[in-house]
Amino acid sequence: MRRHSMTNYAEFHRRSIEDRDGFWTEQACLVDWHEPFTQVCDYSEPPFAKWFAGGKTNLCHNAVDRHLKDRPDQNALIFVSTETGIEQTYSFRELHAEVQRMAAILLSLGVKQGDRVLIYMPMIAEACFAMLACARIGAIHSVVFGGFASHSLASRIDDAQPVAIISADAGMRGGKVVPYKHLLDEAVSLSTHKPAKVLMVNRGLAEFSRTAGRDEDYASLREQHLDTVVPCAWVDSTHPSYILYTSGTTGKPKGVQRDTGGYAVALAASMRHIYMGQPGGTFFSTSDIGWVVGHSYIIYGPLINGMATIMYEGLPTRPDAGVWWSLVEKYKVNVMFSAPTAARVLKKQDPAYLTKYDLSSLQALFLAGEPLDEPTATWMSDAIHKPVIDNYWQTETGWPIMAVCNGIEPAATKFGSPGKAVYGFDVRLIDETTGAEITEPNQKGVIAVEGPLPPGCLQTVWGDDARYVKTYWSSIHGRTMYSTFDWGVKDADGYFYILGRTDDVINVAGHRLGTREIEESISSHPAVAEVAVVGVADALKGQVAVAFAVLKDSGSAASPADALKLEGSIMKLVDDQLGAVARPARVRFVSVLPKTRSGKLLRRAIQAVCEGRDPGDLTTMEDPGALQQVKDVITA
Repeated sequence: MRRHSMTNYAEFHRRSIEDRDGFWTEQACLVDWHEPFTQVCDYSEPPFAKWFAGGKTNLCHNAVDRHLKDRPDQNALIFVSTETGIEQTYSFRELHAEVQRMAAILLSLGVKQGDRVLIYMPMIAEACFAMLACARIGAIHSVVFGGFASHSLASRIDDAQPVAIISADAGMRGGKVVPYKHLLDEAVSLSTHKPAKVLMVNRGLAEFSRTAGRDEDYASLREQHLDTVVPCAWVDSTHPSYILYTSGTTGKPKGVQRDTGGYAVALAASMRHIYMGQPGGTFFSTSDIGWVVGHSYIIYGPLINGMATIMYEGLPTRPDAGVWWSLVEKYKVNVMFSAPTAARVLKKQDPAYLTKYDLSSLQALFLAGEPLDEPTATWMSDAIHKPVIDNYWQTETGWPIMAVCNGIEPAATKFGSPGKAVYGFDVRLIDETTGAEITEPNQKGVIAVEGPLPPGCLQTVWGDDARYVKTYWSSIHGRTMYSTFDWGVKDADGYFYILGRTDDVINVAGHRLGTREIEESISSHPAVAEVAVVGVADALKGQVAVAFAVLKDSGSAASPADALKLEGSIMKLVDDQLGAVARPARVRFVSVLPKTRSGKLLRRAIQAVCEGRDPGDLTTMEDPGALQQVKDVITA
């Protein structure tokens, strides 16, 4: 499809809302259709939207097969593990062969169209083959982050009810082997649903036991299917492509269900309009396939766009803090996607690594996953001399809600803002009490979206339509709108600023304060590398803000006197920037903050510890010792 002749983004966005069918018909030309769709958007049963109804397509065809004609020998998948020292590239032709082999294996194990396949794997090439193979035969994959604890895995097995599970003996992190098989076996023993087959990729990292009649060896089955041809199964556009579990407010897993056609179109369009990716280029997302960024922008998005994608197993600091940039130089990466957390990690390393490698191929570094604070964005942009571009989205949406769409019209970024509403998203700021729309600039409201959600967003919660409606479409007073559960403001230019979750609001003596606002202020202090702010119950004020900060130089607070002085300095900064009402009651210093493996701060767990409550399920925590540090500093 030729680049749309329109160059004015405001008009581009307006048309996506007011001429929805015409707009998305044009974007749908970016992917192949086996049968054309008969209706662009069936919104006859709101809030459920059926995109490109009547059409048939296949995600694997769009990601792999269709590129065999024009770029069969171009790099498609670049697998790099700094943990094992393995580096392997696959052309589109080679990727096509490997995916067919995996698809043939799945078919031989009894997997049929519509069946679920749970993928519990480290960041290895076979995980990519597995996802694409499921899409190829019309099976529905559910990737669970590798190393998740058995209880969490069991609950997902029971919810998705997979006929097969694909796993590996182990992953590696920081030079340490992380065995998977015993966790998987325990999860299956805990689950009510028992998968018929488990396909094991043996990396030779950890010994494991096999269950006779259930466990199969990938390498031996691959040999049997080296030349098996498996055609793509043409599925309805509305056919579920995958289930991806995201955090909920109850213990029951919440499976985001994604479609096929709408997702393919949304990703294809976003690769051009938002990320400025060009066919033949190289895309490097540092995420994990266990998270939505990994699905959209490690596997499907870049490949659909005819780009090579780098799949990386390792840390940003091993063997040294220059490893990511060395890959940018080696593979001439054009677009890079990471998280603010990773940028803050690099901020603490020797800055020489940021200028050691040739980054001339890199157009921009995109960051998402959590709010990007201005100090980190400014530091990173100055360090690599490249645009650092924020964008905002959720597991539920599958692609950005807010961004700067430079592929349509070059636009300025504003540090601290993820940008404007993305085409297709009719974003509104809503007063949480009245449900009225907030139209004045710089007024705080709940970020909500008028239905229908654009292509690529969740269809429903897997197996629970009622939960989908109740969770996402019933919280805005008097209106049926999708709630992001995030606070935000919009400035006079239409740029949004995210202020944190609606459930991360602190009520201090009647004043409602977003933790994100206080964190932004504290993180601008020159001594602070990272910070988390939580509201802690207080008999006098209802709640008070308590901050936990990681310092750039741990020696800054070496003695109690130094710590007290630094705490006073940070409090004064908050006073100056936000006013005394936002000043935290205490600023505590720790060496690491409690986070999930995907890098999200565990604010609720920190809050629970501060209030002497049970912090709840911590199976997703990256470093169990981090929460103990919080306990130690508040009891010292």
